[in-house]
Amino acid sequence: MKEAFAVEKSGMPQLNTEFWISQIFWLTLTFGLLYGVLSKLILPKINTNLEKRKSKILENIEAAEKQKEDSEAKLLVYNEIISKSKLDSKTILNQAREKALKDINIKKELLESQIDEEIKIVEKEIENLIESAPEKINIIASEISFQLIQKLTGTEVNNSSVSAIVDDLSRRGRDKYYGN
Repeated sequence: MKEAFAVEKSGMPQLNTEFWISQIFWLTLTFGLLYGVLSKLILPKINTNLEKRKSKILENIEAAEKQKEDSEAKLLVYNEIISKSKLDSKTILNQAREKALKDINIKKELLESQIDEEIKIVEKEIENLIESAPEKINIIASEISFQLIQKLTGTEVNNSSVSAIVDDLSRRGRDKYYGN
């Protein structure tokens, strides 16, 4: 039991001054080796990787900036092409519109001249019909009157006397309506 009390009284070995020198030795040796391994083996690799990453990032940033400048230049060219195309399309559209209007006006004038010619021809035909109508009407009226009288009376009538009567009646009607 004495031994158990002796261990209990001695306390923690780390705090015992008798063991401090060996603890400092092992602490220095352990941290020295750890420092040596880290500084000579691990940290240079980490440092190399960090430098590689940094240079890669800088290269990527430079490439991105160059691509951005190229894309902006291409965008400007693209916008110029679009605006030029719009202007060209407006010009072509205006030219097509003007040509279509000219064609329409030419065809309209041609159609109007044809219509005027047709109107003149029809007016001449109407004038000819108006001039020849009374004679034709008189002939038809004479024939109908001749046939009516012949059927009503049953006797032969002189065609020239019926014609003379119809002509006289038509002259009176013409004078009445036309004032001749």
